[in-house]
Amino acid sequence: MRVFVAGGTGVVGRRLVPQLLARGHQVTATTTGRARLGVLARMGADGVVMDGLDAASVGEAVAVARPDAVVHEMTAISPVRAGKPDIRRPDRWFAVTNRLRTEGTDHLLAAAQAAGVRTFVAQSYASWNGNPRGGPVQTEDEPLNPMTGTAAEPAMAATAHLERVVLAAGGAVLRYGALYGPGAVDDQVELVRRRQFPLVGRATGYSSWVHLDDAATATVLAVEQDANGVFNIVDDEPAPANEWLPHLAACAGARPPRRVPVWLARMLAGDQVVIMMTEGRAFSNAKARRELGWQLRHPSWRTGFRNELQLAGLIRPADEVTSDEVASDEVASDEVTS
Repeated sequence: MRVFVAGGTGVVGRRLVPQLLARGHQVTATTTGRARLGVLARMGADGVVMDGLDAASVGEAVAVARPDAVVHEMTAISPVRAGKPDIRRPDRWFAVTNRLRTEGTDHLLAAAQAAGVRTFVAQSYASWNGNPRGGPVQTEDEPLNPMTGTAAEPAMAATAHLERVVLAAGGAVLRYGALYGPGAVDDQVELVRRRQFPLVGRATGYSSWVHLDDAATATVLAVEQDANGVFNIVDDEPAPANEWLPHLAACAGARPPRRVPVWLARMLAGDQVVIMMTEGRAFSNAKARRELGWQLRHPSWRTGFRNELQLAGLIRPADEVTSDEVASDEVASDEVTS
C-alpha cells in the first residue's frame, strides 16, 4: 500500500514509519520543516514539508502522494512547537495541537476524500480521561471525560471533534494511552528526578500506558485491515498513580515522589493533574486485541519503564533498584484527601 503519514517525525511517527516500511508499504511522511526531511530519508520514506493547518498545503501533499491510506499523527506538544510544558494551562500548551485535531483533521479528511482514499486512521488519547461516572477500567463504549469547566476542556473538545468526524467518514480512531519510549517521557523523568512530580492526595486515580512501538504496531494493523471504529491502544495493566509514579521514580534512580494535598495541587498545578491523580479512569485493550489481532511487545509499564530507561542510559541497572525506593514518602493522613 501507499501510506501517507501526517506527522512522520513525531514520537509516534518515528516508530510507525519504519514498521510500515518493514511490512513492504511505500510511505510518504510529512514534517513541518525542511531540516527534518533527512530524518525521513534515512528511514526510507519519501518526505514532504506540509503545514497541517493550511488546507492547500495538505491537499497538495496528499494529491501528489496518491495514497491508499492516510494516517493522522499530527500534534504540536514538543518544546520546539509548544514551548515549555504547562500542566496548569493545557489550553495554552495544547493550543496548536487542538487546532491540528480540529482544522488539521478536517483538512486531511477533505484531502483524502478528494484523492479517493478510503482508509483513514487517526490518533486520539485515552489514558486517565475516561468517564468519571464509570468504573476504573473502561471500554470504547464509555464516553471520554469532557473536563467541563477546566483548562483542559478545549483539548477534550478538540479530541471529541477528531473522533466524531473521523468516525463519520468511516475511519478508525486509535485512542493511545500515555506514551512512553524514545523521546516520550524524558521531560517527566527529569521532573521525577527533581521531585517536582508529586503524588496528589491518595493518588488512586487510574491511568493506562502504552509503549511507542506497540502504538505503532496497532496503527499498522488498523491500516492494513482498513479498520473503522474506536480502539483503545493501551497495555495490559491499567494502574493507579500511587503505583506507576513511585515505580517510575525507582526506575529512574530518583528518590520517591513527594505527596501533596489536593488543595495545594489544584492551586499549583491545576484541575487536570488533580483529576488524573484522584479520579482518573483507565482503559481496556480487549477490543484491539480481539478485532485487530494486536499483540504487545511491552504488555506492562512495570517492565517497560525499566527496560526503556535502561536502553536510553537514563537509569541504574535494574538490580540496583531496591524495594524501599518504590514506596513513596509517608504523609500525615490529615494532609491527604482524595
